[in-house]
Amino acid sequence: MTIRRCLTALILIFGLGAPALAQSEPEFRGEYSDWRVFTRSTDDGLVCYTLSRPRDSTPLAHAHGNVYFLVSSWQSGAVEEQPSLLVGYDLRPNSPPQIRVGSSRFDMFSDGQEAFLDNLRDEPSLIRDMRRGSTMRVTGTTIDGVATAYEFSLSGITAALQRVSSLCG
Repeated sequence: MTIRRCLTALILIFGLGAPALAQSEPEFRGEYSDWRVFTRSTDDGLVCYTLSRPRDSTPLAHAHGNVYFLVSSWQSGAVEEQPSLLVGYDLRPNSPPQIRVGSSRFDMFSDGQEAFLDNLRDEPSLIRDMRRGSTMRVTGTTIDGVATAYEFSLSGITAALQRVSSLCG
């Protein structure tokens, strides 16, 4: 999967794509503890995703904006269980975010306010660790050099991913 395909996934999810793409508003499909599931219709079929907000954000004095961790799948099969981070500020490109679940660490690359796993082969390992873990910590740096950290609960992620799979699998 290419970087372009990764970015296209988020563009389709959040409706930032070209006006020619017929898209619907996201449809809420369920809440599973700390994770919510949505779908969105596009010309290429259904896009399904689960997302969560952090339960803790630091530093407290920083304006974080809306912060989400997402896992997306496309009904077409072009994307399956793709993790990503969306923040409310520009990330520093030369200091990419990092994810930690238990003792496992995963590097990301950033593009503006979005971040994806640096190595796509790590996606299944991260998803496996998310299903087994209880918390996930994501660290990053703003374009202005402010170190940020987010703690996400993983409670409900397994059920949410099962719902995404049933909708777009």
